[in-house]
Amino acid sequence: MNLAKKIVDDFVSNDVSFITTVPCKQLASVIDEVENNDSIYHIPANKEDEGIGLCAGAFMGGKRPAIIMQNTAIGVTINTLVTLTQFYRMPLPMLISYRGELGEPVACQVEMAVHTKALLAQLNIPTYHFHRSDDVEEFDRILKYTFMANKPVAILTDATFWGGY
Repeated sequence: MNLAKKIVDDFVSNDVSFITTVPCKQLASVIDEVENNDSIYHIPANKEDEGIGLCAGAFMGGKRPAIIMQNTAIGVTINTLVTLTQFYRMPLPMLISYRGELGEPVACQVEMAVHTKALLAQLNIPTYHFHRSDDVEEFDRILKYTFMANKPVAILTDATFWGGY
């Protein structure tokens, strides 16, 4: 199964028409699928908090947005997540590469992995962690949930899900 294609197909079938991305090696195949999909308006962002701001503008303009980002920047998004997405009850699927687990080759990635889930829990953001490739079968239901509940939702995808580092 092509995981990137399944993810983007689920975005499209749930009317996600605006996606912003921050460069990420693990998520590169999804970013490429987004870029090549005519149903999605794709705007690359320099930073994750900037991307969430772009998603807020798209949402307030009547679009269903999503962001594709790394967990290493969760810390810089906290203010934006609380004061913008949660305050305005903005549904926002966040597809997040989860760096820093077993097998991680870059030591500095480990520290944010230790805090990612706790920070998301502290913000009351529902979080799903994809470890195995068949976990992608839940993606459609997670998208439906975020738009029904008008909440940001985090989908963490680790290296094992993508086939390793």
